[in-house]
Amino acid sequence: MTSESPRSHDTSPTTPLDMARLSDPGWFAESTLAPHSDHRVFASADEAQLQQSSLVTSLDGVWKFHYAKNPAGAPSGFQASGYDTSSWDDIAVPGHIQMQGYDRPQYVNTQYPWDGHETLEPGQAPQRFNPVASYVTEVSLDEPLAPGERVSVTFHGAESGLAVWLNGQWIGWSTDSFTPSEFDLTPAWHEGTNKLAVQVFKFTSQSWLEDQDFYRFSGLFRSVELNRRPVAHLRDLAVTTELSDSFDRATVVVRPDLEGEGSLVLTLEGVGELTDQGDGRWSIVVEQPQLWSAERPHLYDLTVQVLDPSGAVVEYVPTTVGVRRFEIVDAQMLINGQRIVFNGVNRHDFGLDGRAVSREQLEADVLLLKRNNVNAVRTSHYPNTSALYELCDRHGLYVIDEMNLETHGLWDDINRGGRTIEQAVPGDDPLWLPPLKFRAENMLQRDKNHPSVLIWSCGNESFGGSNLLQVSRLFKELDPTRPVHYEGVHWDPRLPETTDITSQMYTPAATVEEYLKEHREKPFILCEYAHSMGNSFGAVDKYVDLAWREPLFQGSFIWDFADQAIALTDRHGKEFFGYGGDCGEAPHDSDFSGNGIVFADRTPKPALQAVKALYAPFVVEVSEGEFTLTNRNLFVDSSQFDIVVSVLREGREVARATVVTAVAPLQSETYPLPLELPRVPGEYVVEVSVRLRQATGWAEAGHEIAFGQGVRTVDGAPAPRRGDAPEVVAGIHNIGVRGKHFLALFSRIGGGLLSYRYGLTPDGGHELLDSVPRPNFWHAPTSNERGWGMPFRDGCWKLASSHARPKAGLDNPSVEVVDDRAVVTYVYELPLGSAAAGVGECTVAYAVAGDGHIRVTVELTPHADLPDAPEFGMQLTTSADFDRLTWYGDGPDETQVDRRQGARLGVHRAKVADLLTPYLRPQEAGNRTGVRWATVTDVHGRGLRLDAEVPMELSVLPWTPAQIEASDHHVDLPPIQHTVIRPALKRRGVAGDDSWGAMTHPEYRLPAGERLSFTFGFQGVLR
Repeated sequence: MTSESPRSHDTSPTTPLDMARLSDPGWFAESTLAPHSDHRVFASADEAQLQQSSLVTSLDGVWKFHYAKNPAGAPSGFQASGYDTSSWDDIAVPGHIQMQGYDRPQYVNTQYPWDGHETLEPGQAPQRFNPVASYVTEVSLDEPLAPGERVSVTFHGAESGLAVWLNGQWIGWSTDSFTPSEFDLTPAWHEGTNKLAVQVFKFTSQSWLEDQDFYRFSGLFRSVELNRRPVAHLRDLAVTTELSDSFDRATVVVRPDLEGEGSLVLTLEGVGELTDQGDGRWSIVVEQPQLWSAERPHLYDLTVQVLDPSGAVVEYVPTTVGVRRFEIVDAQMLINGQRIVFNGVNRHDFGLDGRAVSREQLEADVLLLKRNNVNAVRTSHYPNTSALYELCDRHGLYVIDEMNLETHGLWDDINRGGRTIEQAVPGDDPLWLPPLKFRAENMLQRDKNHPSVLIWSCGNESFGGSNLLQVSRLFKELDPTRPVHYEGVHWDPRLPETTDITSQMYTPAATVEEYLKEHREKPFILCEYAHSMGNSFGAVDKYVDLAWREPLFQGSFIWDFADQAIALTDRHGKEFFGYGGDCGEAPHDSDFSGNGIVFADRTPKPALQAVKALYAPFVVEVSEGEFTLTNRNLFVDSSQFDIVVSVLREGREVARATVVTAVAPLQSETYPLPLELPRVPGEYVVEVSVRLRQATGWAEAGHEIAFGQGVRTVDGAPAPRRGDAPEVVAGIHNIGVRGKHFLALFSRIGGGLLSYRYGLTPDGGHELLDSVPRPNFWHAPTSNERGWGMPFRDGCWKLASSHARPKAGLDNPSVEVVDDRAVVTYVYELPLGSAAAGVGECTVAYAVAGDGHIRVTVELTPHADLPDAPEFGMQLTTSADFDRLTWYGDGPDETQVDRRQGARLGVHRAKVADLLTPYLRPQEAGNRTGVRWATVTDVHGRGLRLDAEVPMELSVLPWTPAQIEASDHHVDLPPIQHTVIRPALKRRGVAGDDSWGAMTHPEYRLPAGERLSFTFGFQGVLR
């Protein structure tokens, strides 16, 4: 790796500040210092130990601030020393101006934010609306600069165009929003207080290169630092490691770049001092090195002491070294000689303060990912905050580091026929090559020493062309140790050598498998997959299974980690998370920003339990009398983990034991179960849990890594005694069915079960139904369903659910007594809205036992011309007082028929008000699969008990599907008046291959045109 680069990115001298140059693509930087590694510099070892450097002064805090909506309104001459800014507003740095009361957050995906407001050609900056943020602060040093010392300022992140002055003198310009911009202040510096003035332009010519799928912000959103540079200064540090083929011998090579006169002492802790090779390289051999990987992220401590000509230490630089080798051999990516599988996520820098994220938030994110078995991050689609990489080094996450580039809006114009391939940006236009190289080198030089960074990425969704090929070649020239990734080659295959890795997005697993049957020249990844928008992440197991079956398919990266959402308050004082359009912006892309496996505040979404299970490094399969443990780790065996075996009966543990295992990496072993099932009849769960034996930096001892369950039944349980047949009272308008403790009233004119009272009282008993139960085929569309047009295609089922009517005739309902049950059967006509289908029919039979138990059977044979129904079941409405749900089934989190991974079969409890998962936009949510029984009760334990001989799906919510569908946000939902119970044979799986056309996989949908039958039961409970 070479650190050679120009000392600055000068384009030409300029007078302050020619606004016309905002529209010049060639003016992307002026007088920026050359990029360098992100090492921290201290004056001594003592300072390093305290992590407090006298050579670096944080300028974070309160700055004076002026806002203008466009350059024409920006203050003139404010940078001058005598200009009074005392009347200006105050603003916090770091932070976006849009999160502090200026301008407004704007979420757009592929659209450029100015689209439709101004007619612009690529490279032109908006003039009508282009907010300008003017900042002023005072800076000084504790001691005057000594001869030969210099002072610089580093802006670690500024969106998007950054202009800098000191004491009225022009300093420079930079436009790469997501890497540091450092400027030498020495020529304009004077002893005492200095005036640092900055302007940040929201849009410049370079904004055409920053059309990422994110909120559009501006301002100084990352830290600002003042740097004192001694006479001898370590400008840059480049570290590489070279491993023998047997991995038992490593050479650590360091290329320091020393400015000024001085000398160096480099020490690798526990190994020794490095030797100066005389060619700019320092090196040392490490015998039997401990290798770095995500499983074992061992780091060696390296220190660099910078000595001035007198021999005094003037800089002390601590850093870390990860010894590892990443390479592509025979079209497979290998980490330390082993085939790697990326269990990845895409990650934006985004939190409750937008892209201004603290180190504490970054570490919380890394720990959350590690605890849920994620092993890789793609920085989408720009370099993330520098501290993230250090945390990935320490805790063990692989990184695809992506440069700051996306021109999706212009690529979209090509797809729509508005532009030709020759007009692609950056494409083949030489005008765009220098700013691309600027961005690429900024990222590479900053992040090159992080062992977590395995792959450089040329950006995202910017089509193709020779410019991107040149960027790829630049990466390889500067760093031949890492491969280069670019997905856009899939869409513009003219220059396949741009990428070393075949990369696609949202390709179905089956299609990936077919592709790899013929294309075996490169490793294959999905840099984006499993679009986790709203209630999503279905059938992802197909991708994970393929990665372990097909050697060239080496994993995928979920889109994405966390929702991008803005904390807002509605007019009634209710807090909620807003999405595109909620801040009054236009254009916008609505809730397409809500794609995380966690919410914006990092509360886990239900999909996270599936992520943890699918990405687990151990697979546990429980069978009769034994279990099989498969170790998917590459370097760690199972002996370091506790294996705990439990037997549970309806959620209660009845036995526990531990098993000692020693499953080698990438191997499987079968072990006998150490426990026998009890003889008492019933259903038992045998659970095998893999847990950390010792605490790590990312989880405590006992943290569960993986688990597996097996269900076993001990026969002999007696059938429940239902008592004698109930009394049937055949009235003129109603049919009464009553027993010792209950009364059920079926209406001949109301079309169903009008009343169900259990626990008789002087006033007639406890009413458990608020309305007539109805067959139900509809749910509020999910984000994925809206994406493929479900409301239009399936609207007939919504009509059928809302407007079914009893079929005319004196024999409807019918009444008979069968096996000591009174059976009342209704036939409903369904307005299915299809000329071919005509009017459909559905029957609902209530079989009432003497103890008040009602077995409900709903049947339907839909016409073959109708689409598959979103769901098939019943809807019961009861009192909102029944606000507690207990269920024996999958849990504890929401599950779907195509997303059951990570759920435990057991007894779980929840408040009904908490069961509608708060996805950004209300939609079908809160489902539970595999339910054997459930109770919906009030605080006293009164309510309903539901059961099913064949495990059912169950939804219990405070709102109907119609109420949920009609609400744009959760604060828009009406006040809670009822508890709505929806037992079902099946609900359509949520899917998630993408959110704009991919339907649920066929096996997770109800069959179209086939007879459907579903049976469940319910009964009142008093306690």
